[in-house]
Amino acid sequence: MLENKTAIIGYSGHAYVVAESYMSNGNSLDYYADLREVTYNPFNLEYLGCEYEETFRGWKMGISFILGIGDNIIRERVGSMFTRNSRYINNVIHPNSSISNYAKLGSGVFVSNGVLINAFSEIGNFVILNTGCIIEHECKIDSAAHIAPGAVLSGNVKIGKRSFIGANSVIKQGVIIGDDVIIGAGAVVIKDIKNSCTIVGNPGKLIR
Repeated sequence: MLENKTAIIGYSGHAYVVAESYMSNGNSLDYYADLREVTYNPFNLEYLGCEYEETFRGWKMGISFILGIGDNIIRERVGSMFTRNSRYINNVIHPNSSISNYAKLGSGVFVSNGVLINAFSEIGNFVILNTGCIIEHECKIDSAAHIAPGAVLSGNVKIGKRSFIGANSVIKQGVIIGDDVIIGAGAVVIKDIKNSCTIVGNPGKLIR
């Protein structure tokens, strides 16, 4: 039955990790949407077309959707388009992650292998929590942000929309990071960061 079938939006790189995580919970993955039909199709999915085109078959099918788009801006744009079309995007949560019963997750969230989310944290729509990252108590992550592998958010950290927190970086407790910020891999951030900044190093320094 169609209502038991799922399509992934985007089908390369990051999408492969999302797909594997989704299926590791015993879910069926049957279709993909992308700008064009791919030549490498590791999960043997059926092509539905591009979600931006009138020929996209997914709008007329009673199926579920998950997000496989790694780019923050595009992921937010596509996720919002599906929401406007009254199509809910499922969360993908790897079975080896740990999520507090007191945490809150929006829609279209990806929680990868080994992720830890502690009590009273709030995760916005279309957020990526990548492999092994730690989200401590009472953190708030706004829509379409990406927390990269191994990053650590200490307690009460706030991450703005579409911001990218690089692999193995550490954000000190209570720090507020604005929208569209890039935190470099391995950076240690000990003070608030304004919108649209790029921060690298230990301690973190502004480079743009």
